[in-house]
Amino acid sequence: MSDTSPTTGIPSAPRPSWLQTLRIYLEPASLRMLTLGFSAGLPLLLVLGTLSFRLREAGIDRSTIGYLSWVGLAYGFKWVWAPLVDRMPLPLLTRWLGRRRSWLLLSQLVVVAGLVGMALADPREMLGPIVWCALAVAFGSATQDIALDAFRIESADARYQAALAASYQTGYRLAMIWAGAGVLWIAARAEVAPAVGQAVAGYQNGAWQAAYLAMAASMAVGIVTVLFSREPAQLALPPARNAAEWIKGAVIDPFADFLGRYGWHAALILALIAVYRISDVVMGIMANPFYVDMGYTKDEVAAVTKIYGVVMTLVGAFVGGVLSVRFGVMRILMLGALLSAGSNLLFAWLAGHGHDVTALIAVVSADNLASGIASAAFIAYLSSLTNVSYSATQYALFSSLMLLLPKFLAGFSGRYVDLFGYAHFFTATALLGLPVLALVWLASRVQAPANEQR
Repeated sequence: MSDTSPTTGIPSAPRPSWLQTLRIYLEPASLRMLTLGFSAGLPLLLVLGTLSFRLREAGIDRSTIGYLSWVGLAYGFKWVWAPLVDRMPLPLLTRWLGRRRSWLLLSQLVVVAGLVGMALADPREMLGPIVWCALAVAFGSATQDIALDAFRIESADARYQAALAASYQTGYRLAMIWAGAGVLWIAARAEVAPAVGQAVAGYQNGAWQAAYLAMAASMAVGIVTVLFSREPAQLALPPARNAAEWIKGAVIDPFADFLGRYGWHAALILALIAVYRISDVVMGIMANPFYVDMGYTKDEVAAVTKIYGVVMTLVGAFVGGVLSVRFGVMRILMLGALLSAGSNLLFAWLAGHGHDVTALIAVVSADNLASGIASAAFIAYLSSLTNVSYSATQYALFSSLMLLLPKFLAGFSGRYVDLFGYAHFFTATALLGLPVLALVWLASRVQAPANEQR
């Protein structure tokens, strides 16, 4: 029996069976998003979480580490150059690969170059080179996100976006295992043992150099996928007769389209996007310095936070994708918001509990399960808001807004910890999630204009 829409009274499509739902993950589009998600997820930790571990081990103070997290603001401003990625062809590359794949390949090569630079820099001697290279990685990674989001949205219609989002998240989190656990494991294995009678070796830049070079080589996964993928079908773009007309079509029209479709509800939607992940993002910057200060070794952090935790995120992303298809995105968006804020309280408890690997496994697993559910539902929600005619620019606006305020606040996280301690900090990040619940409820009353959205 078909369901009937409570708002229109028109019978909707029959709900798919569980088997039909699960088969979506074997579709070619889903498999491509798995490997491209890996390419997207690899750089993020290397300029934020893993880098903060490296810097803290090198003796950099927490306040400086917090301020350096502002490198991640590149992700928050990617909407500025998104119109170029959406509309501007690249010489030679676009003719060879198409509009989306050419930008993907260029951005991936920028990431590789930046990671090599970070590998060769030593933060103990001078922070400048490693910061500039991290900025290059963040810029390349953000550009890759713009092109990849458009590639994903244009690869399937709206009802499959939650499944593609889950596949993307799976690849993304697998990359985070490699960029988190893998880089720590490589760095630990590459350390030179002290000679007999010498003190235990501290920070070793050569070990981190080997680890970051391995991460640069791992970007080959995404590069190969881009080269052998098919360019998605795109709407023909009308030729611009002058610069003003190009700017109107590339910059003004995408934003005017969104405002025109949602009216005053656009402010509510943008407010929700701006704060939905605030608890996770603000807390995440201090997570690795917390592990170092609590006495956890590289191998413990790699095994627990970067493997157990990320596996739980994969489970959460899979569950979030399936439940979003089955029960609707907004219900799972509310569930994800509630779980994400509540899980930060577990870190506050861990701060007072002390060094305990078993407790760390439980806390990290719960936190990452919540994060996976929230992320899959949130990506599907953002995708549902876009008009395919402006997919790259509109999605870049949404995903940039998602990070802008959280990343800015996260820059002060080290200073906050220095003043009040880790337990107080984690509790405060949980409280930041309370307004999100009200915004999700209000946004659930806003119906997308489906006839104009696709």
